[in-house]
Amino acid sequence: MTHRLGLTGSIGMGKSTTSQMFRDAGIPVWDADASVHRLYARGGAAVGPVGALCPEAIENDAVSRDRLKDALASDAGLLTRLEAVVHPLVAEDRRAFLAEHAAAPLVVLDIPLLFETGNTEIDSILVVSTDAETQRARVLARPGMTEEMFARILARQLPDAEKRARADHVIETKTLDQTRAAVADLIESLTRPERPDA
Repeated sequence: MTHRLGLTGSIGMGKSTTSQMFRDAGIPVWDADASVHRLYARGGAAVGPVGALCPEAIENDAVSRDRLKDALASDAGLLTRLEAVVHPLVAEDRRAFLAEHAAAPLVVLDIPLLFETGNTEIDSILVVSTDAETQRARVLARPGMTEEMFARILARQLPDAEKRARADHVIETKTLDQTRAAVADLIESLTRPERPDA
């Protein structure tokens, strides 16, 4: 039976780094953001439906994220209509991944807005976290990031304390070595064969 581990965490908490550590350990990882990129790329399943909703977002037969962002900023109702089109396509991509890796003892579903969107295909939830000071330093070091953008992103995300409280597993990402050791321990505990009752 495959254990489906949902991986999430607020911006700057080390989610991408932790996700890569699972990949490096040979664990199949499905990435929600990468799925959307595939759907928006030329030939992707979302290009036609998004183009029908918002023709100005299409550039070179693909969805331009910048143009889409501009359209979303000027039309308050567009996000809901967009999600109604894109979310089922993302769910379909996720189901195909799960079917492909049905024999794996453990798979990771990397979903940034896991708590915010809800997901019924998860067996347990891992939240990656660090202190607010480290988070802030990491995020503001990103190219083009401003205090205002950071505040806006945080406002859309469930607070870290609430995520931690609702998680089955929490990994602190203060250092790479600490994170890698915690990932290895979690993989071991989730893939260990059940001991028959004595």
